[in-house]
Amino acid sequence: MRDPDGLIARAGVRGDPDRDQHFLVDDRVLDRLPTYLEEIDADTSHLLEIGGGTGALTDRLLAVGDEVTVVERDRDLAAFLREEFAAEIDAGELTVVEGDALEVELPDFTASVSNLPYGVSSEIAFRLFPEKKPLVLMFQQEFAERMVAEPNTSEYGRLSVSSQHYAEIELVESIPKEAFSPPPAVQSAVVRAVPREPDYTVADEDFFLRFVKALFTQRRKTIRNAIRNTAHISGLTEPEAVVDAADEAVLRKRAGAMAPTEFAALAQLAWEVGDPDDS
Repeated sequence: MRDPDGLIARAGVRGDPDRDQHFLVDDRVLDRLPTYLEEIDADTSHLLEIGGGTGALTDRLLAVGDEVTVVERDRDLAAFLREEFAAEIDAGELTVVEGDALEVELPDFTASVSNLPYGVSSEIAFRLFPEKKPLVLMFQQEFAERMVAEPNTSEYGRLSVSSQHYAEIELVESIPKEAFSPPPAVQSAVVRAVPREPDYTVADEDFFLRFVKALFTQRRKTIRNAIRNTAHISGLTEPEAVVDAADEAVLRKRAGAMAPTEFAALAQLAWEVGDPDDS
């Protein structure tokens, strides 16, 4: 495997916290990341990496995947990857896509392993979740803990419900700051997401996610008041109809105590009687 520090030296770059660039340089962590796919026997025939940096993780992914596509928004780093991995590119094993991961067309990948830019990690994750592929993604520790949180905990919120709607989410490893160059201000964590169908159904997924978002903006209010106060977010034109039709026990709860299945049932009711708009 290529040495992470050697890659940084050859690239002639230094990590820049102002640009959300923290290069993962701990060999042990880098070596472990692909194993989180192997543990679930994931298809590694075409791996996607978001934020290739200087290629330390790219190198590990090439060792386990038949084909790797790496997306890198930094022009100089993308050029370095094309130079450093020229042989792998010529062999058809690696494709380097220069551009913003939120804007470029993604390949038909089978799984993703990525050290995400933290500033846009949420947006990238929710672009990847609907692809329904196994994901091993690195986030800030606090963000990861919110993804896996259960109801009636302080970490549980919109992120928990929305993430778990798409996949079984597991925090598999915490990563110390010292594993990066330069060290970030916070500890990091690795999350594995295994796609699955939720144990509930919703008539409209976009509305469900919007409804969950709306209610959590009023997490200290009862569900009754949250429905009434957030119609401008959820898009309900008849919030009172939802309140009138909902079970009293549900209306007395707060968002942090609502399990995903309860959110789904309430969202379904809101869809049927609340006359949601198309926004």
